[in-house]
Amino acid sequence: MEKKMGEAVARVARKVNETVENKTNSLDLADCKLMTFPIALYKVMRHVTEGIHLITLANNELKSVPSKFITTFSQLRELNLEGNFIHHLPEEVRMLSHLRLINLSRNKFQLFPEQLTSLQALETINLEENEIEDVPVEKLASMESLQSVNLKSNPLNEEVRVIARPLIKFDLLTSPSIPQV
Repeated sequence: MEKKMGEAVARVARKVNETVENKTNSLDLADCKLMTFPIALYKVMRHVTEGIHLITLANNELKSVPSKFITTFSQLRELNLEGNFIHHLPEEVRMLSHLRLINLSRNKFQLFPEQLTSLQALETINLEENEIEDVPVEKLASMESLQSVNLKSNPLNEEVRVIARPLIKFDLLTSPSIPQV
């Protein structure tokens, strides 16, 4: 067990060093067994955070996204948090004015993260395989840049299924049991 943890820590350090040294615009910490975003990384990455446009934290063990993470990486265009245990987003998500894509699939959301509806640049929201029953359809329909919302494998209530079709001008992907009109 200690060996696997040591390997995971080394992998995180290696990936962060590559991003900092090469000044790349992405940070990939997928499959690193992270339970939280390491506080030390904020300090290590402080000179490159403005240039980070894509962060992948998929398939970790995250239960939340810290406010500091959002405020530190405010220039994000894409955020992949797929396959964690996250059930809500901090209010600071509203500050991600450049965010175009967010992947929150395979998490623990019971409520649709309405902070996302205030992001005018957002084009894609993936909330597949969560526990969401209700969706702010009218708010989503008013988002001019939004092109797709993936809600497959969510227990959407009947009212959302009926209302969603006429109001949303983009492809609202719903559970497979709902006939496509």
